[in-house]
Amino acid sequence: MHASVSRSPSRRAVLAGTAAAAALTAVPFAPGRAHAAEDAADTPAYRWRNVVIGGTGFITGVLFHPRVRGLAYARTDIGGAYRWDDRADRWVPLLDHLGWDDWNLLGVEAMAVDPAHPDRLYLACGTYSQAWSTNGAILRSEDRGRTWQRTDLTVKLGANEDGRGTGERLLADPRDSDTLWLGTRHDGLWKSKDRGATWAPVTGFPAAATATGQGVTLLVAAGRTLYAGWGDTDGTAPNLFRTPDGTTWEPVPGQPSGTAARVPVRAAYDRHTRELYVTYADAPGPNGQSTGGVHKLRTANDRWTEVTPVEPGGTTADGGADTFGYGGVAVDAHRPGTAVVSTNNRWAAVDTLYRTTDGGRTWTSLKESAFLDVSETPYLKWGGERPKFGWWIQAVALDPFDSKHLVYGTGATLYGTRDLRHWAPQIRGLEEASVTQLISPPRGRAHLLSGSRDIGVMYHERLTASPARGMATNPVSGSATGLAQAAHRPAYVVRAGWGDHGNGAYSHDGGVTWAPFASQPGIAKEAPGPIATNADGSVLLWSFVHWDGTRHPAHRSADNGTTWTEVPSFPKGATPVADPVDPTLLYAYDTDAGTLLASTDGGRTFTARATGLPAGDAQFKLAAAPGRSGDLWLSTKWNGLHRSTDGGATFTKIDSCWASYTLGFGKAADGAGYPAIYQVGSTEAGTAVHRSDDEARTWTRINDDQHQWGWTGETITGDPRVYGRVYLATNGRGIQYGEPR
Repeated sequence: MHASVSRSPSRRAVLAGTAAAAALTAVPFAPGRAHAAEDAADTPAYRWRNVVIGGTGFITGVLFHPRVRGLAYARTDIGGAYRWDDRADRWVPLLDHLGWDDWNLLGVEAMAVDPAHPDRLYLACGTYSQAWSTNGAILRSEDRGRTWQRTDLTVKLGANEDGRGTGERLLADPRDSDTLWLGTRHDGLWKSKDRGATWAPVTGFPAAATATGQGVTLLVAAGRTLYAGWGDTDGTAPNLFRTPDGTTWEPVPGQPSGTAARVPVRAAYDRHTRELYVTYADAPGPNGQSTGGVHKLRTANDRWTEVTPVEPGGTTADGGADTFGYGGVAVDAHRPGTAVVSTNNRWAAVDTLYRTTDGGRTWTSLKESAFLDVSETPYLKWGGERPKFGWWIQAVALDPFDSKHLVYGTGATLYGTRDLRHWAPQIRGLEEASVTQLISPPRGRAHLLSGSRDIGVMYHERLTASPARGMATNPVSGSATGLAQAAHRPAYVVRAGWGDHGNGAYSHDGGVTWAPFASQPGIAKEAPGPIATNADGSVLLWSFVHWDGTRHPAHRSADNGTTWTEVPSFPKGATPVADPVDPTLLYAYDTDAGTLLASTDGGRTFTARATGLPAGDAQFKLAAAPGRSGDLWLSTKWNGLHRSTDGGATFTKIDSCWASYTLGFGKAADGAGYPAIYQVGSTEAGTAVHRSDDEARTWTRINDDQHQWGWTGETITGDPRVYGRVYLATNGRGIQYGEPR
């Protein structure tokens, strides 16, 4: 998220228990052969890569391995986990093998390494803890995440909920690395004695779990003593507990109290001084914090000292309230008394890192002397002249082999430095965008235009580098809600999205530069929705949907957004679809009624055509085949794929697949008379990415079990200039593009 687009609904809200005492069953889960090369028969038909943007999402945790130089891991709230490849200078995704049914596991609540066994890695996965989500799981690896074993939990985790930047909530016991500890939000503390294969709840833990609280916010070892933070107190009851023997837990004596110390956010142990640094706030974050502090505990004698760098609540230079909490904390493995902490939710004065070299007696803010080089990811300027130092800073890590190699996560990237002054995104290979719109133009420099949650619209002049112009500006938008191109005038593109300085814009150069509509309907600011332009770009049709799902009447413009009129006959909230040949024809699918509506007068009026089609799901999608008038395809999830060749008067169900979630078109195969069709759907047992070269009579799966990316039902499109190339939107793993090998 970014301050200027705070009205935008987060990309995090896209998909919408009682703990059992019995031990859980370990489920084998080895997606690949880690130690053997694939033979020719196993070589996938497609090569898949990310379209490069660079980050774009919340980095919720970073762990350096304490005993292996160059080995580090990162976790995200909806985009999986990564391992740092020091030789290649990039992150390697570890969870792309998770498929459609396991989308909830792409949110990583916590991670742990084993200091004594460098190849071991543990992930606590589960994106949401609501009743409609699936339970969490522990993924455990003996080869640094190349292959996995999986234990399904009977409790839910919340990697994309408030408190996702706290932690870590998973810990290998320093006294016995076969023992693991897991802190949950609503089901207390859990323990495994067999490296995560089976789990049982811990009895006798001093804090009582609730159905709506934060539960255990952190687990950390200080020597052989374990500490656990608790996020559900009012500031008067204890919220930091310890066990010296792994059996008996007790409140830490003398601990801080009060509103500013209500939630222990993170902790780090200085083994040289035997001091535990703890950051606190009045809320778990990343939002909603207004005060906090930093305290350290001398573990030898239980002496607490407040070492807060700056007290929240002051006044900024422009008279604003300087409210914030504290978030990340890291200690130097080789320099006693050296630590770094971060502020969080400091929107007025902008968040910073504070560094101390004298045990917290004095601190230096690193923001003021920082030079941020974002030339590799220009979008981080957010349409301005320079980037912000950061926001949502709750992940901070110091390299145990290099005291000046410091990294910190933000809501969009991971910054790193080697000299505490010059910073740049250390983000190669880590792509976390939640993508909603894709267009592959038939001509022009860019083969792709994209729209995403939080980062708006981008013009991808290269697939292998972050867009040179950054995010679309004039105006800057947060989450994109619509993106459309005139079929007869590809240079004309329109977009819609959330923002504070206008919600719609047009381009006459294919999306390189933009200008805002001269006016917009009053509802546009509160409920920007999908937008379409007819085949020759003479008509705009804008639909409006509030973030809470409330739908409003669509509006039409015939003068490039200068004036707008309501279209009462258009189904509220529906996605307008333009006929790619006839400028007078536009379509809409009423998902409530299961009715296809069409306009023959350039969007002034709509009338019903086919009725009795699948209904009841707003995610049903209508697509028009390029270069053909009235050739419509309707994806209705498990109700199948339907086609009309008469402009929606009648539809025929396609019997070659039993489920279709999203569908698009690309360049036809040599000798074929119809565009290649790409879809996310099911032709056999599972949901996968498919291509058809014969008008959907047959399908070929083009992804493989190593490339699934969880939920991929938003949008897909082929490239009209390159046969076989396909662009796929994911919810947390950016834009994937595939090409035949």
